[in-house]
Amino acid sequence: MIKKITLKDSVKIINQEYVVKGKKKELDDTYKYLLSRSFDYFPKVIKEDKHNYYYEYISDIDEPREQKMEDMMILTGILHSKTTFYKEIDLEHYKYIYEEINKEIDDVFNYYNNIMEYIDNEIYMSPANYLIARNISIIYEMLNYSHEYINKWYKLIDNKRDARVVTLHNNLKLEHYLKGDKPYLISWDKSKVDLPVFDMINLYKNHYLEFDFNNLLGVYFKKYPYTEEEMYLFLAIIAIPLKIINDNSEYKRVMNVRLVIDYLYKTKGILEKYGIKQETDKSNKLNK
Repeated sequence: MIKKITLKDSVKIINQEYVVKGKKKELDDTYKYLLSRSFDYFPKVIKEDKHNYYYEYISDIDEPREQKMEDMMILTGILHSKTTFYKEIDLEHYKYIYEEINKEIDDVFNYYNNIMEYIDNEIYMSPANYLIARNISIIYEMLNYSHEYINKWYKLIDNKRDARVVTLHNNLKLEHYLKGDKPYLISWDKSKVDLPVFDMINLYKNHYLEFDFNNLLGVYFKKYPYTEEEMYLFLAIIAIPLKIINDNSEYKRVMNVRLVIDYLYKTKGILEKYGIKQETDKSNKLNK
């Protein structure tokens, strides 16, 4: 008997016993594969019909978000390590990634160039434009880093026959992590097989303001160290500056510019820690 229905986002919680979620895609094969790889950190499917999955209800333990994020990093590392396999490189696919990232770099470069041309012609600079002008050097610096790293990635990939791929959750955010009798990842609707860096890129962009990813990435890398080419691809993508969300309110526009600048300085810290480490480690190997 249904006594209580709780609506939360796109799901229904029935009597705090099971969760009903609409089918966005068939996940049976995904769950079977994860179980075959000894990864059972997702809610069990009680039953399904044409339109819905019915999952066991997980009562989430209340704990600090910082602790949950660290635990999520560990769990993501476990997911990637348990589902890793090596796949012959499709050069056309990686050429497409390379070209798309370079297009994005060029697009962002032109975007900020146009803004600077407009600012240069202003008689009195608005507060938001003043903030952009003061920080334009780090915007161009990060674009240069991105261009440098994506070229290094592509050169390394071009000399390889295979690359490792994993099952990506592909929608990582803290709201999709639960801690019950064990940790769980929920909302697997976007899961797919691809390069492991895309999960971390997604998680970083969702939570860069809230957490210190310099330390959190170290937690993840202990479980799943990146190869040289993976690190270059990860750094190349996160280094690309965000575009500014436009708003008619100057106050809100200043806040939006501030978000972009905060992203760049936080990301530069990651590049300085992991980008320089990458180069230093490579140099040390060559000098031995």
